[in-house]
Amino acid sequence: MAYPDVIICGAGMAGAATAYQLCVRQGMKNVVLIDERPPLTLTSSRGTQAYRNWWPGPGDTMVQFMNRSIDLLEEVAYASQNVFSLNRRGYVYFTADSTRSPKMRASAAEISAFGGGTVREHPGAIPYQPSAANGFSDAPDGADLLFDPALIRSVFPYIADDMIAATHARRCGWFNAPQLGRWLLEQAQANGVRIIQDRVVGMTAEQGRFQSVQLSSGESINGGSLVIAAGPLLKEVAALLGLNMPVINELHGKITFHDHLHVLPNDAPFLIGDDPIHIAPYGQLPAGVHLRTKGDPDRQQLIVVWAYDTKPSETIFPPKFDPAFADILLRGITRLIPGLAAYIGHTDQVVVDGGYYTRTRENRPLIGALPVDGAYVIGALSGYGVMAAQAAGELIGTYIAGGALPSYAPAFAPDRYADPKYVALLDDWDALIGQL
Repeated sequence: MAYPDVIICGAGMAGAATAYQLCVRQGMKNVVLIDERPPLTLTSSRGTQAYRNWWPGPGDTMVQFMNRSIDLLEEVAYASQNVFSLNRRGYVYFTADSTRSPKMRASAAEISAFGGGTVREHPGAIPYQPSAANGFSDAPDGADLLFDPALIRSVFPYIADDMIAATHARRCGWFNAPQLGRWLLEQAQANGVRIIQDRVVGMTAEQGRFQSVQLSSGESINGGSLVIAAGPLLKEVAALLGLNMPVINELHGKITFHDHLHVLPNDAPFLIGDDPIHIAPYGQLPAGVHLRTKGDPDRQQLIVVWAYDTKPSETIFPPKFDPAFADILLRGITRLIPGLAAYIGHTDQVVVDGGYYTRTRENRPLIGALPVDGAYVIGALSGYGVMAAQAAGELIGTYIAGGALPSYAPAFAPDRYADPKYVALLDDWDALIGQL
């Protein structure tokens, strides 16, 4: 068998999207995808599996990047008859703080100017349109600002009574990430991808150019190009090629439980608390507790996530969580949805799992060419991997094919850290900007 044109290390969503882009969209017929685990089982299915184009600055980079990724998600949804259940229920951010309303308006105007879509205020000339439970076509874009507490309570009767303002970002929702990944891989395999379940234990380069990977089985595979899509193992895998990637891992978890009391309607959008929360005995914790529904109405589950602890973590599989984690998340989400207080004290009925956000200092990804010729990276996708993977995979495919790069490509290129002006900007960069 001829040497593969491209070897992809990592079969998470980023690797699957890259394989799809190379074989289905770029027409390559000899690509190898290597992972020691079954595809999509390390981190790609561990989060909320949600997506959004609602991103703050600096600049329009993330909005343009996510808009392109959502374009591609929608293309795949049409091609697959929406086998992965893409919806457009939106993200709704709530606040009980009167000082937040002007900030919500300013943030919405900024993101709209970046390409996030039209902003509508309520009360206003245009009536508020609730989101549809299913599907994604014919949905509003942009965002709706709700500054009428009575309107908020009428649309979201389960939300705490003191919430006075809300932003409903509309080009947002969620989908079944494992099903999407399986479909991408099925299409890629039908067009030339070969999947090898093995561990990459070594890499070789000669005269500054990538040559081969070595597997734990003893096999050595030469290839034309290499794509490192190793998720939370990015640093370890890149080190096999003598590269030190500027990333850290943070452990982030979620809880899932059966909403047998039917506190939330099954068609609720993605719900986010935009205020810090004080929880005795845990103290003051940051804003960002969020929740979505999962499953059909008869067996509805709720998924709750809260990134209240963002310190770097040792990477351990399976990850280990604070024994108080489930209790903290349950108590936190009741600040937003008081009816969920009925579940406090029943953490034995809660499933805790999660994975690692692999992120750069400024929380932007690494996508592009590496210092070793023929080697590329698609990584540091932080907590937005499943939503960004389509545009990220397309970008890698464009690099390999030598096509015209999109405007956002330089912002993600690994060599950006060689620019002293860019590095100087990082001193004043909010590393958590855009992260829920």
